[in-house]
Amino acid sequence: MDIPTLNRVLSILKKAVQKWKVPAVGVIAGRAMDRPFETLVSTILSLRTKDAVTEAASHRLLARAPTPQILASLSVAEIERLIFPVGFYHTKAKHLIESCRSLLDNYEGKVPRSMDALLKLPGVGRKTANLVLTVGFGDYGICVDTHVHRISNLWGFVRTKTPEETEFELRKKLPRRHWIAYNDILVTFGQNLCVPVSPWCSKCPVARYCPRIGLRRSR
Repeated sequence: MDIPTLNRVLSILKKAVQKWKVPAVGVIAGRAMDRPFETLVSTILSLRTKDAVTEAASHRLLARAPTPQILASLSVAEIERLIFPVGFYHTKAKHLIESCRSLLDNYEGKVPRSMDALLKLPGVGRKTANLVLTVGFGDYGICVDTHVHRISNLWGFVRTKTPEETEFELRKKLPRRHWIAYNDILVTFGQNLCVPVSPWCSKCPVARYCPRIGLRRSR
């Protein structure tokens, strides 16, 4: 897929995805009082967890602990009760406390606005850091999860083996104006129509542009 075709595809999908619910992290951020912090919390919770579970757990936790100061003061057991049944809830509870303590000790209780600083926080990888920068701060970044990685390769826009490889390839090839929106569009598209197992190609508004590279089965 070349750049003009990609531009056309993203323009079509930007309108199409409006009928579906936005990813959980975007829902939390849209209602946030402290957008960077709440984006950080919900993104940590979202890893290996379904959106509905992430959204509910984020609301419970942030209602109890809306600031790093309060969250850092909670016990691991209380956080576990609030966020269950998110995936790896025991590890995430510890990472949340450790990250909030780091914010208090090193950043005056504020989420840092740099990739390098974010990656030093416990439980934060490149996906989380990019989401905090793009959704939390509105800065340029490219967040790559399994949907973004899979669909970018399905389109033949990149040819990569891992989400991290995909991020760096997209940083080279993807027009900068698409960086912030790319994740939201592809994640929503990937959760609702271009699903991982047997995507709905017969209903897809961009099917005529898609080379379906590596796709074995569709509906």
